[in-house]
Amino acid sequence: MLRQRGKKNALNPNRPYGWFLEKERSADGRIVDGLTVFLTNKECPWRCLMCDLWQNTLDEIVTSGAIIEQIDFALEQAEKEMGSLAKLHQIKLYNAGSFFDEKAIPSTEDNDIAKRIAKFDRVIVECHPSLVGKRCLQFNDAISGKLEVALGLETIHPEALAKLNKQVSLEDFSNAAVMLKKNKIDLRSFVLLQPPFVPETDSVEWAKRSVEFSFDCGATASCIIPTRTGNGALDVLAEAGQFKEPTLDQLETVMDATVGNPSHRVFADLWDLDRFSSCPLCLLSRKRRLEEQNHSQVVLGKIICACRH
Repeated sequence: MLRQRGKKNALNPNRPYGWFLEKERSADGRIVDGLTVFLTNKECPWRCLMCDLWQNTLDEIVTSGAIIEQIDFALEQAEKEMGSLAKLHQIKLYNAGSFFDEKAIPSTEDNDIAKRIAKFDRVIVECHPSLVGKRCLQFNDAISGKLEVALGLETIHPEALAKLNKQVSLEDFSNAAVMLKKNKIDLRSFVLLQPPFVPETDSVEWAKRSVEFSFDCGATASCIIPTRTGNGALDVLAEAGQFKEPTLDQLETVMDATVGNPSHRVFADLWDLDRFSSCPLCLLSRKRRLEEQNHSQVVLGKIICACRH
């Protein structure tokens, strides 16, 4: 996989590699404002086959205080844009890996991070299931808001999951979920739509099953992510006819089949959505429909277009 990669992006270790403001449906049905921060840190050690997040990582551990400086920068920028941080309900601290990976986010920073984000009602971090442990529980105690941990389930397709190099089993995911639930920490899952080694004709069904498995494990939210090329490894598989990106039709089908559970929100990842569409005429309307479904969790009428006949 490493030989198939391109170059990493040049990053400033004292700045997040990205941030944005967003609205999201909360567990109690409100549409709340949130800040997502993409922290710059050392590359994740797992190197999953489908992952392209390595492009925005470092080869070395960040220095002491760098993560705090990144968060401060994002908070300052958000305050400039919003006028007041009081309007923000939640913060997502995503780091292209695992928040509780010592080489990514040093644990010595945890208490200072907790102080910086004390104003948020909900704090969402991402983590590999194997790293849900003592540090996660300590961070939960340190923050004043509700902790939510996002775990990459990816797929419950047994053959595909084993080949993704994630080094995780469904039992590992389930065990991590049990620990989170026992300690009253919310669980969010990431589910891939049409990852490699899942047949195109079956990928919608496997995505639906993966969402259902997430709910059975206690997840209160799942995000469906269309798998894309661009990381080198998947491009090679695509050229060999062993991988194909999903379509917008497939994403809509999964969403229509899974939203509506009052105890489990399902969100479609709409980033770079145009690459999955074959028709520029209906793309914007279909994107707006999915955005509304993300907020309402209600299946809306399908967009009519000549391309769909």
